[in-house]
Amino acid sequence: MCGGCHEPGAATSGRPRARAAPVPPATPGGSALLAPVRRRREGGPRRGPPGRAPPRRPRRLEPRPVTTTLVVLGAGGDLASRLLLPGLADLLVSHHGEGLDLRLVGADRAEHDQDWWTERVRGAAEAADARGPAVDRLVEGTRYASCDVSADDDLAGLVAEAAQDGDVVLYFALPPDVTAGALRSLEPEQVPGGTRLVLEKPFGHDAASAAELNGVLTRLVPEDHVHRVDHFLGKSTVLNILGLRFANRLFEPLWSATHVERVDVVFDEDLGLAGRAGYYDGAGALADMVQSHLLQLLALIAMDPPATISERDLRDRKAEVLRATRLWDSGDPASCTRRARWTAGRLGDEEVGAYADEPGVDPERGTETLAEVVLAVDTWRWAGVPFRLRSGKALGRRRKEAVITFKHVPHLPTGLLGTPSPTRLRIGFGPDDITLELDLNGQDDAFGLERTALGTELSPGELTAYGQVLLGVLHGDPTLSVRGDTAEQCWRVLEPVVAAWRDGRVPLETYPAGTGGPRGHGLLEDVDARECAEDAQVAAERGPRRAAGEGGSEGSGGEGRDGDDPPVA
Repeated sequence: MCGGCHEPGAATSGRPRARAAPVPPATPGGSALLAPVRRRREGGPRRGPPGRAPPRRPRRLEPRPVTTTLVVLGAGGDLASRLLLPGLADLLVSHHGEGLDLRLVGADRAEHDQDWWTERVRGAAEAADARGPAVDRLVEGTRYASCDVSADDDLAGLVAEAAQDGDVVLYFALPPDVTAGALRSLEPEQVPGGTRLVLEKPFGHDAASAAELNGVLTRLVPEDHVHRVDHFLGKSTVLNILGLRFANRLFEPLWSATHVERVDVVFDEDLGLAGRAGYYDGAGALADMVQSHLLQLLALIAMDPPATISERDLRDRKAEVLRATRLWDSGDPASCTRRARWTAGRLGDEEVGAYADEPGVDPERGTETLAEVVLAVDTWRWAGVPFRLRSGKALGRRRKEAVITFKHVPHLPTGLLGTPSPTRLRIGFGPDDITLELDLNGQDDAFGLERTALGTELSPGELTAYGQVLLGVLHGDPTLSVRGDTAEQCWRVLEPVVAAWRDGRVPLETYPAGTGGPRGHGLLEDVDARECAEDAQVAAERGPRRAAGEGGSEGSGGEGRDGDDPPVA
């Protein structure tokens, strides 16, 4: 497919975009956790065919009967102020927060006073435009504690004090190495029953360290009391993958290697580091995005239908897919992986320097700002289908989407004019939309093929991504958390890539900031080139009159802030 993406509202590949009226999807049955992504606009209950039971209404998670104390470790950090606290306020003013008996404790090693913390919580609620009695109670009752999690017994003492009010939720909004050290300092007898542990990605730095971290966690609490946060799993558009696939009979029969040519999951950003050099230079695009967010998206797209959208069934299906996932050609990583970093260029109206010259970056480390891998999923359903995952920074256009490209028709009847393009289903993550690209009979020539895009914009979820995450955490439901075995599998899948890059078997390429990325030997380039040629031919056959003024190119543009994780320290 062509690189780049169109601006919001622009026609796709210069073709007319038929915008269908938004029709709310049915809520996936059996989910107690997932907040409705949309509400039905029509009045009255929805009725099924005769002889079938009426659709089940989503269960509402009942508040736990005990007081829960949420302890935010790293309360002075960006993650807490910009995402966690607004997400919490958003949750409290929704119907999901009704009856929730919650106490909030902020903890950091800095010697802040109580007024500082109270104003921080109040400001976060105001930023989320969350107002009401529940938020007022949270602000009035919150307290701050100075705690150095690396000091002996500091954390254990804080946990013991919080446990006097009921169950404890420890949210580690800290750098990964600090979190791991704090967990190792705790003894099982210092962690009261019912305690839940919440930590942010990355979970380890390879499969062995992820397994070691899992051992530390499960020494303290059961696996279902561990919440490994991947906030992508709380995004409303990501959750729509479940409804799109499993609530509509149209797609699932075609969702296999029999009909699918390839799958692309792309998260290209047109911003730089945004103050994240301290974390990002030690991680890079592969660990920051591909190893976590994009592999989770692959699992949702490729998994078999679960019996229920519940903690066990959903996460079992994802684990099956990840166990079957491998590098497309493990013997030749250079043919199916790519790494690059940006050089000086221009982002919009701003001149930007090279990544290696950014403050806080070690240029000798060779950190990549663009990572691309092609994977195989060795199952009956997906054997032979390439899954391309790509994420990069400082690129010319935002493109945040999953694209399912279907195979060409086996035979085009003689008499239909033009070159058919493959049917594509695009699931956009910014802007949030779903688009189905089809070849239809043209307006000028009844027998000439014309490309048409049928799409709908998706309404924002009832909760923010972090509000959705906290909903599961505070109700003890880990459905949207990453299970320990899948955290290890995500590292296992990419270990051959990490080894090849570390040994220099895959060169570190460069691309000017503000461009579409490195050029020359693009992964799946033969398919990309063919699709670009097909698109150009279709546009030319439509004639200059209809093509005039229709800008844009393949892809999905996006608005809003970067979707990757913020700084946590």
